[in-house]
Amino acid sequence: MVQDSARQAPSVTPATPARALLPSILPALAVGVISSLLLVGVEIAAEHLEDVLWQTVPDALGIGRYSVAWMFVVLVATGIAVGLVVWKVPGHAGPDPATLGLDAPVLPPLVLPGLLLATALMLAGGPSLGPENPIIAANVGLAVWLGGKAVPRAPGRMWPALAEAATLGALFGTPVAAALVISEVLAREETRGLLWDNLFAPLISAAAGALTASLIDRPNFDLGLPSLGRPGWSDLLAAVVVACVGALLGMCAVRALPYVHGAFWRLRHPMLMLPAGGIVLGGLAALGGHLTLFKGLDEIAELAHDPDGWSAGEFAVMTVVKLAALVVAASCGFRGGRIFPAVFVGTALGLCAHALVSGVQPSVGVSAGVLGVLLAITRQGWISLFVAAVLVMSPGILVLLCIASLPAWLLVTGRPQMQLRTDGTPVR
Repeated sequence: MVQDSARQAPSVTPATPARALLPSILPALAVGVISSLLLVGVEIAAEHLEDVLWQTVPDALGIGRYSVAWMFVVLVATGIAVGLVVWKVPGHAGPDPATLGLDAPVLPPLVLPGLLLATALMLAGGPSLGPENPIIAANVGLAVWLGGKAVPRAPGRMWPALAEAATLGALFGTPVAAALVISEVLAREETRGLLWDNLFAPLISAAAGALTASLIDRPNFDLGLPSLGRPGWSDLLAAVVVACVGALLGMCAVRALPYVHGAFWRLRHPMLMLPAGGIVLGGLAALGGHLTLFKGLDEIAELAHDPDGWSAGEFAVMTVVKLAALVVAASCGFRGGRIFPAVFVGTALGLCAHALVSGVQPSVGVSAGVLGVLLAITRQGWISLFVAAVLVMSPGILVLLCIASLPAWLLVTGRPQMQLRTDGTPVR
């Protein structure tokens, strides 16, 4: 009987001893600080160039900063500048950005300067992409290169995990985002030890990255929307409906990406593709206004500062234009990520719902809209919930978002993702 009970006892995953985890602390801290400094350095450089392009030069020329003509000029010039980097700089600024997600490949050191330059130019020039994908790729390549030289006996797969975690921590100002993303990755892989054993070093790296970014740049995602208070049944209904609409809207972008990407890539040369993308983005900016430019974080803060300052029609136009600009920028070759512009799309959608139905509270509409759009575009549930919740900072919103995520997930799971293979077909 004792032997039979022993055979039937469930297997227990052995924990990793502390002495095996301690040597990872210093490398994780180093990767966290360096990765954060690289991100903040690129963003600060891009902000200074943005001030020159969108304030100093048009003011000196006596042209409106966000006039239609100037938006066309800067976006096309950005396309030409990034096209030159992709064409002439060694490494060609990395692989096609439409084929990259948050799980970046290990790029050789020769590629990284061009990738960082192309990213800074993009951020300053106004295309609707964020810094996350190229900065993660650059930090992964740098960590693998430097880490392999400094600690050659360390497992090679350690460095990409540390760099990705550090960059996510720096981007969002907290290691929680990194822990959520890495947990999803670990769930798809065979790992040894307990979950927290595998998260130990990445969390240290993410915390170091977040603290470094907070000390230098002080990232803040709270939009300052009115607090929700105690949610009611109408709030739950609004959250479910807006999240599902956001998921369907995001899937429209996912479906459009292969076709738009194919159209640009028929031009076959970065000096044709990227300026052509700049022309299309200029036309979209003329339709949607200057708030639909850039990665979108400063712009959503402006929207949230006065949620009743625009009509439902204006919010709807900004939603559609920003989504189209995201697809175009990701298709024509600009180096950038898709999370931050998707947040703008979800915010504008949520405020549109509030403008249409006054009973939809702005905090509910915004968080649910961001949740639905991010679920479709990232296909990562935890990061979508995290970003949607952190924008509002209201405890009552979490229950609504968890419930609203379920029907929205049913709309997107098993369908193509907003990422392409090298042959141009969607990843499933």
